[in-house]
Amino acid sequence: MSSTFLNMYSKILLKNVSDICYTVRTRNGNLFLVSILQKYNGINMTVSNPRELCTGTSKYSAVGKLAHNQKPDWNKAVSEAEKIVGYPTSFLSLRWLLSDEIANVALHLRKLVGSNHPLLKTAKSLLYNGRNNMQAWGLIVLLISKAAGHLNVEEMEEDKAAGVLHSQRALAEVTEMIRTSHLVHKGMVNICHGLYPEPAVLNDMTFGNKIALLSGDYLLANSCMELAALRNQDLVELMSSAVRDLAEGEFVGRRDQQNNPLPSPQGVSDATEDWTLRNVLSAGSLLGKSCQGTLKLAGHGTELQEQGYKFGKHLALAWQACLDLEPFIAGSQYASGSMFNLTSAPVLFHLEHDPSLFTEIDKGVESVQNVDYDKVHSIVSKGPGISQTKQLQKEHSQKAMEVLQVFRESDARTALSNIIVAMGDL
Repeated sequence: MSSTFLNMYSKILLKNVSDICYTVRTRNGNLFLVSILQKYNGINMTVSNPRELCTGTSKYSAVGKLAHNQKPDWNKAVSEAEKIVGYPTSFLSLRWLLSDEIANVALHLRKLVGSNHPLLKTAKSLLYNGRNNMQAWGLIVLLISKAAGHLNVEEMEEDKAAGVLHSQRALAEVTEMIRTSHLVHKGMVNICHGLYPEPAVLNDMTFGNKIALLSGDYLLANSCMELAALRNQDLVELMSSAVRDLAEGEFVGRRDQQNNPLPSPQGVSDATEDWTLRNVLSAGSLLGKSCQGTLKLAGHGTELQEQGYKFGKHLALAWQACLDLEPFIAGSQYASGSMFNLTSAPVLFHLEHDPSLFTEIDKGVESVQNVDYDKVHSIVSKGPGISQTKQLQKEHSQKAMEVLQVFRESDARTALSNIIVAMGDL
């Protein structure tokens, strides 16, 4: 199992890395060495806990920092927030990465090295995509849990050191697993007739699809098991509706043959409405309902639960607007010609202002790869879409801040405020 884990890191995720090793004991008592990232392209890091590094958190992810040019304020905000709730919350920890099931997935991933299957990119981003990592979603759920406190719960149910309930920590993991499973499933390729004429390439893509399907199903099934173990029917119904919204979000608007989204001419008469619909379904609903659900577990009334939903929704939308801006801002790591989301806020706002851009975007009806991204990037960068997206991000950040005021002043509320502020500075 250890060699599988090491190969997954060395062959799939990391290059030019100097590493150190930790001894880990598995469930069956076996001891072996696990390689943990210490240096990436000359950047040294001090690691106090190997579990934290494996989560792919912003605190230790040098790759994520390089990829997204993060500012120290974001890293500090996340790092301080983690201390408030006890420890990083991500299920992407040693207990998962070293499990038999995940080790088997890693073994199969090795067979895809050298292919162009998108599952490899997804696997890399899940561990090292600093600003968009899954850990932050669970962290938000736990921070809102601590900010609200809890009512009428058994003493044994409380994690006194962190100030949250064990059930709330389980829900935070469920949130991460649902979102991760969705991203893994999106990494599947639609294999159309004649798309891959070479048998070797076709076999790689077919095999990659099987791994993506099984991996995503495994995570989703585990999230259902953990959710059911909480024995709260209302919560199960709430989180099930979030999964439904994720699925529905994949059918909004035009799509190319690989289900990549394309703006619809009839949909950009109101760019804000179109963008909001897409991103509430694909992100806002899950984070919002997770925040709502954690307050339900704590025994709070429907009014405060609704405030929790609003906070999660607006935070997710502000986060997405921030990510949408990334290819268009000065100092970003955007490479000329690289693909970006054609339904991002800057593009939709520009299309509302100048529909002639559809002439280029319509070339992507069969495949978004047919679009001249340099041309679209140049046009959008000179239009009003950038400033409008910044305003959109600011509006949702302010709405999230307003909701926070209903919670009593605490270190958790302060941490959430700091995260929102740091997000706006990225």
